[in-house]
Amino acid sequence: MSTTTTTTTTTTLTGAPTGPRVLSVSKSPTHSISKTPVPSITLLPNHGVSGDCHAGKTTQHTTSTTPSSTASNLRQIHLLPIESLRHISSTSFKGKQPLTPGGVGENVTTEGIELGNLPPGTEIHFGDQDGGNGAVVMITEVREPGPGLDKVRPGLRDAFRGVRRELIW
Repeated sequence: MSTTTTTTTTTTLTGAPTGPRVLSVSKSPTHSISKTPVPSITLLPNHGVSGDCHAGKTTQHTTSTTPSSTASNLRQIHLLPIESLRHISSTSFKGKQPLTPGGVGENVTTEGIELGNLPPGTEIHFGDQDGGNGAVVMITEVREPGPGLDKVRPGLRDAFRGVRRELIW
């Protein structure tokens, strides 16, 4: 039997108005850029968001590989801070319709946590852990903005590339 020991950072997101929190959750059964905000999502261990096109044990994204390949899926859940959407809306697209939760493909829109500063291996605890109603998500990588963002709004990919690291998903 072999074991692996890793050092992890733990962050808890609750509904507290003064601390880090989840603002919106979204999903899409198809490989479209935007996801639809929904009242709640179900996170399945080692699978992702139930009913979302990126859920699965093997890679599901279509921009860099064929879905259902043998590669492990390290992008089961996409998180994005609302601060990124607000920053890009107010700088790169000032005077235009603001970017909204789910609009650029994230499953979870957060507030009050600098996701881009969290190293891989960081565990984010959602909800009531003591009552057993929460979920734990492990950060695997900072997502590189993909070419599909320009389909949402021309120039959006470059705008995300130019955002300070602590605002990047």
